[in-house]
Amino acid sequence: MHDGPLTGLRVIDASTILAGPLCCQILGDFGADVIKVEHPVAGDSMRGHGHAKDGVPLWWKEISRNKRTIGLKLSTPEGAELLRRLATTADVLVENFRPGTLERWGISPEQLWELNPGLVIVRISGFGQQGPYAHRPGFGTLAEAMSGFAHLTGDADGPPTLPAFGLADSICGIAASSATMVALWARTNNGGKGQIVDLSLLEPIMTAVGPGPTVYDQLGVIGHRHGNRSTNNAPRNTYRTKDGDWVAVSTSAQTIAERVLRLVGHPEVIDEPWFASGRERAARADLLDAYVGGWIAERTRDEVMRAFEEAGAAVAPVYNARDIVTDEHVQAAEMLVKVPDSDLGEVLMHNVMWRMSENPGRIRFTGRPLGADTDDLLVNELGCTPEAIAELRARQIVA
Repeated sequence: MHDGPLTGLRVIDASTILAGPLCCQILGDFGADVIKVEHPVAGDSMRGHGHAKDGVPLWWKEISRNKRTIGLKLSTPEGAELLRRLATTADVLVENFRPGTLERWGISPEQLWELNPGLVIVRISGFGQQGPYAHRPGFGTLAEAMSGFAHLTGDADGPPTLPAFGLADSICGIAASSATMVALWARTNNGGKGQIVDLSLLEPIMTAVGPGPTVYDQLGVIGHRHGNRSTNNAPRNTYRTKDGDWVAVSTSAQTIAERVLRLVGHPEVIDEPWFASGRERAARADLLDAYVGGWIAERTRDEVMRAFEEAGAAVAPVYNARDIVTDEHVQAAEMLVKVPDSDLGEVLMHNVMWRMSENPGRIRFTGRPLGADTDDLLVNELGCTPEAIAELRARQIVA
């Protein structure tokens, strides 16, 4: 692997499910040599998440792309020793075991630093390494609940609503990739010394939810659910078109709000004193939604999109997966790409997350079978004999 701005960086992905693996996917997309460590029998539970085709897990093909895979039972002395030896060759270790687990297995940060002082250790957990909740089981759903996200999501008279996808994990994984690069940059400026990155699932999504704690601290105000509306501006909602589709309208900018109301035939409200304030417009969302929603309901989605575009107003269709795949902009910008795969022939998946003019990332290969690179890594990198590997495999310590 000799392409991408992170070529030469080695990352051990000893994490499971989504946040840690997504962090390592991003690093691998930009050239890092990522070694995926999995339980030799169970593998990463991510292999069982989502849809499969002919027994082949589809999400796995994306989340584990650009990663070599080795099966190691880390809870055994032999498995822990092999990880320690791998760690001597690495720049980064990403793990998401419950706090104290690596220590119990004899592969604590301090023990790893004795062998490799420059190792950056990214520790992802539900609630962080310290504090009264540190040893609780941590999942994205719990973070979505405790962050304030669920409290603010859903209809005003409905229950708190959780996302239908791994929101907290995904936000955490993206944050972890950034944190990893910050720690690596710090390493270059402090004599090559590694450090721990302690990242919880809870904190990144708390940040994404917004300044609710600050508002409560300063004003005693607690936010509430408003459906698809915003407390900061209006009109802002989803609206159904004549042909049964949905569109989303945003008026975060004052000029856009004015263009929308002119378009839907109510320019008179623009001159009202309250219209100049986003929060004052939000207080009159019923009125503005009636104007905008009524106009949209009389037109097809294509007619609405064309009229908004001509008016310079902000609108977007509400897409499902088929709409995303067939969208002309998604295709032209190559937001999705087809990647050759030994099991499925070709797999359409998300492209690398951002473009770089001089050092672009790329998808070199899709997620691999459990233990596909075990022999190569143990023989060619750690000097194990085939006989020793066979004995460990028979005891289910490696796969």
